[in-house]
Amino acid sequence: MKELQYINNYFFKYKRQLLIGILITVLSKFLTLKIPQIIGDSLNVVEEYQNGEITNLEEVKHQLFINILLIVGVALCSGFFTFLMRQTIIVTSRLIEFDLKNEIYQQYQRLSLNFYKKNRTGDLMNRISEDVSKVRMYVGPAIMYSINMIVLFAVGFTQMISIDVKLTMYTLIPFPLLSISIFILSKVIHKRSTIVQEYLSKLTTFNQEFFSGINVVKSYGIETSVIKDFDKIANESKEKNIHLQKANALFFPLMILLIGISNLFVIYIGGTQYINGEIQFGTIIEFMLYVNILTWPVAVVGWVTSMVQQAEASQARINEFLKEIPEIQNTNTLSSELNGNVTFKNVTFTYDDTNITALKNINFTVKSGETLAVLGKTGSGKSTIIELISRLYDTKIGSVLLDEIPIKEVNLNAVRSQIGFVPQDPFLFSESIEENIKFGKESATKEEIISAAKNADVHDNIINFPNGYKTILGERGVTLSGGQKQRISIARAIIKEPKILIFDDCLSAVDTETEEKILSNLEIISKNITTFIVSHRVSSAKKADKIIVLNDGEIIQKGTHNDLIHVDGYYKSLYEQQLLEKKISL
Repeated sequence: MKELQYINNYFFKYKRQLLIGILITVLSKFLTLKIPQIIGDSLNVVEEYQNGEITNLEEVKHQLFINILLIVGVALCSGFFTFLMRQTIIVTSRLIEFDLKNEIYQQYQRLSLNFYKKNRTGDLMNRISEDVSKVRMYVGPAIMYSINMIVLFAVGFTQMISIDVKLTMYTLIPFPLLSISIFILSKVIHKRSTIVQEYLSKLTTFNQEFFSGINVVKSYGIETSVIKDFDKIANESKEKNIHLQKANALFFPLMILLIGISNLFVIYIGGTQYINGEIQFGTIIEFMLYVNILTWPVAVVGWVTSMVQQAEASQARINEFLKEIPEIQNTNTLSSELNGNVTFKNVTFTYDDTNITALKNINFTVKSGETLAVLGKTGSGKSTIIELISRLYDTKIGSVLLDEIPIKEVNLNAVRSQIGFVPQDPFLFSESIEENIKFGKESATKEEIISAAKNADVHDNIINFPNGYKTILGERGVTLSGGQKQRISIARAIIKEPKILIFDDCLSAVDTETEEKILSNLEIISKNITTFIVSHRVSSAKKADKIIVLNDGEIIQKGTHNDLIHVDGYYKSLYEQQLLEKKISL
């Protein structure tokens, strides 16, 4: 249970509720074990009357009536305490589940972009859902039934020994076999549980990717192939689950067999003692009731062991991510306002996962309020510059400076909260259009939302929808066209009123006329905002204060639009090509 030690912090946090639950459990089981004693006493009274030791029938009836009332009263009290036990321990397990899920989710948010490139979404989802549920079964039902078992055994066997030591010892004979069986089976269950959870992650990942790529699946008509792949994983998962359940299935029959053997010992040894006059008949019945009351706790040992082993396997998977150290660390706890000055000094950057050097000795400076356009072919390193400014990655060679301060020394939250970022592939949530725009500024008024939408040239599209700004978008904005998604994403960035505004080739999905409108609006609203425009269109770059052209991670051209169109090179060639395309389209 080494991995489950991580949960001890939560046990300490909720120690009051758990201690109350344990106390209530002790009281509940103590009362439950009083019932066999009362029944045994009742039968002994009847036996004494039959043997002539008690001659007053009314006295016997009175004693039996009192005992019946005691049995009913004890049963009711025991049931009430059992209810309270579940209300404390099981509710606490739900609170721990809630806290653990939040801790994992917060860790997911802290982890860097590189982490998400190395791990699949389905696996991340499975660890925060299925794995946490397995752990909850340990902190709730497993602990509750374990306490039940310990209390019942402690009180039950103490009571049995006080009545008859010899009969108790014979009852205990099967238990060494029980201990050995549990030890062997628990190791098998732990190993198989780990495999089952891994296959569940594979299933979740497969489904998540299938649903996300449903357009591709249908467009290519590969449903049959996908179903075949799903069946393969599902069948493998089924076999692993069956393999696990075969081990689990051994527990209950084994427990019942051992309890049956204990009952046989009670009947044979107890019957012999009764014939010899060593014990009363009520004592035999009392012992049988004790043994059968202990049947459930013994039988549940297998179930509890299985839950603990599955929780151990799941917590190990959770700990794997919780112990992951984020590559991007916030080294400054003091927040600050940015002016928007950005400088790259001798920056060279290589991606760890692909070992591709995306940038090579990059140098440039953009002052507050200026606009820098970055052009280049696919794979030239344009997006990498943007990712370094947003500090999605840290460079190991060279320095990225914000307001003349190394970006690693600036408060991370301050950096990201003051950057408006429009990605090449915009992500919209399954909320209303209004809520998606407000994602940039939660406190935005209706007027601010409309103003941002107008500046992004998407207001007219929105008001033509049946529910206007209240229109609910499908997952990832599938109900919108590519251009509409881009423009809503632009509105979301604009409404944030950032110090630095970044457009990562986000105007590629809009036509030239719409692009002109958006750029004209941006020219007005971004006067005091440092703006970065990544594009493959000259039309997006021509109004920028500075332009850099990248090729294979290196800056091959620098200057303004007027400078570059008079110099032979990539920019002039691209300008003439796109100018020709525009004339042909007219």
